[in-house]
Amino acid sequence: MRRAALVGAGAVLALAAMAVSSAEAAAAAEAEAEAEEAAGAGGTGGSPMPDFLGKGLWRVFTSLDPRTRLDVHDVGGGDRRVLWPPNWRVCTQHPAPGCRRRARGRVVVGVVKKGEVCPARVTAARR
Repeated sequence: MRRAALVGAGAVLALAAMAVSSAEAAAAAEAEAEAEEAAGAGGTGGSPMPDFLGKGLWRVFTSLDPRTRLDVHDVGGGDRRVLWPPNWRVCTQHPAPGCRRRARGRVVVGVVKKGEVCPARVTAARR
């Protein structure tokens, strides 16, 4: 009976040690990810941002990593909701085409309905 108690206590201690070491590893990985994000677009790693300007919004959805946070905004002035992505096309994007980005990064696109012209204030601002 005493031997079983010692084995059980040893197992609990081993599991606690593993939990602490994995928590430390997770904290270190999170700190490294924050440092990389703080380094900005010029940081190492990541893939280059594709050029979506003038293309359909559906291409954005299908080209980006599923873990990427995608923010879509109507820049046509109507503040409309995008309910059917194939009916919209991209006027602006951030980060700019060619910049490095992380898989779990954030991408912001400004869109208008297909057949509409991108507003002049938007096309002048995107340079």
